[in-house]
Amino acid sequence: MFTLIKREIEDHIAYFIGAAILSGIFIVLSILVISANEASEPIVFVGLWVTAIVVLIIGLTGMGVSQMYMDKSRRISAFLSGLPVTRGRILTVRIVAGILAILTFLVPLTITAMVLLRLFMPAGPIYSVYSSVYSGFIFDIFIATFLMSFACYCIGLQTGWTSSKITPTLGGMALTFVLVPLIVVKGFGLHIVVILLLFIIASLVRTWHKFMSTSL
Repeated sequence: MFTLIKREIEDHIAYFIGAAILSGIFIVLSILVISANEASEPIVFVGLWVTAIVVLIIGLTGMGVSQMYMDKSRRISAFLSGLPVTRGRILTVRIVAGILAILTFLVPLTITAMVLLRLFMPAGPIYSVYSSVYSGFIFDIFIATFLMSFACYCIGLQTGWTSSKITPTLGGMALTFVLVPLIVVKGFGLHIVVILLLFIIASLVRTWHKFMSTSL
């Protein structure tokens, strides 16, 4: 299993390098914003977050498409199925690689945000309360970004394996254009989690069915 995951990462190493570089860029931008005393302007962080979301969604959708399209063009699953590896495990490995790519971008950025919060938050009892509130806010952003990115990655898997590219792509665009403004305006809540989880489950079930039933 770990060998397959390693191979999947190596085959798509450009996406992991890109995720690490983009995470580093947004970390530097976050530090510059804090240093410039612009932390009091929420619109600055909203702009950074929306930009990060768009870039991440485009990259991960492309990764999902690349994984499945490469499989079809090179007949990777056909080769691996001749070995003691099930098709279910092959798809699982791809999904794990996608999750690792998302975490490569999000984890360093989230840790940096938490550290900056601790460093620049003034001392005092009232600021301890603010710190707890902002820590929860950062965690909510992490969960929201992860779920949205994973949902669009699942769309990429569908797009790369199915013959019809239009429907999954339009679904991803609709999901992005509806949920990002909704989160910005209303905040991240249980309703967003439910919508994203249902979308992810439906996408994975459809991809799993198509992948398992298609002749190699």
